[in-house]
Amino acid sequence: MLMNNLVWLGHATFRVDKDIIVYFDPFQIDEGKKADLILVSHKHSDHCSKQDILKILKKDTVIVTEKDSAEILGMDNVIVLEPNQSVEVKGVKIKAVRAYNVDKPFHPKENDWLGYVVDFGDLTIYHAGDTDIIEEMKDIQCDIALVPLFPGDKYVMNPVDSGKSTFYFKSKYVVPMHYGTIGGDESDAQIMKENANPKSVVKVLKQVKNTF
Repeated sequence: MLMNNLVWLGHATFRVDKDIIVYFDPFQIDEGKKADLILVSHKHSDHCSKQDILKILKKDTVIVTEKDSAEILGMDNVIVLEPNQSVEVKGVKIKAVRAYNVDKPFHPKENDWLGYVVDFGDLTIYHAGDTDIIEEMKDIQCDIALVPLFPGDKYVMNPVDSGKSTFYFKSKYVVPMHYGTIGGDESDAQIMKENANPKSVVKVLKQVKNTF
């Protein structure tokens, strides 16, 4: 099953266990499996956390991110992407896509912060980053979409809009994220699910600890 390779570690942090180990936005995690690839969406400390990256870093780990986060991290083996640029790392195809706010100031479009579409060959994952509903979502097709929400329309989409965003892209499965650690709870994820595209299966995951 496609979902078997995906682990939610809280907030916007996921680990994908495939032929290589991939992390998205590691934040407040325990030491666990070392990363082959780390994807960082933008410079905010709940997404670009150097202390958490160091917990899973090894000599040949590759980090893909945008320019602001790269400056904060100051590490070797960092690849900087802008929206719509692509790179292949260790057999995995990565496309950077836009992530931004439309009607709030936290993630301006001009910052060129990112979401990612990651193609493992037999599995494609869209990590939306911190974003509102945006037109660019209409170009995205994937197997699993990781979509943010936060109550009160702060930072990212509120739960209702998060659900509505699933009508923009095409995905077999949708996983709500960006709640529970700094605000919101599973009830917000359920609101998202109630408003989602019935053509996608919404999976509300349980947060687990990072383990070896």
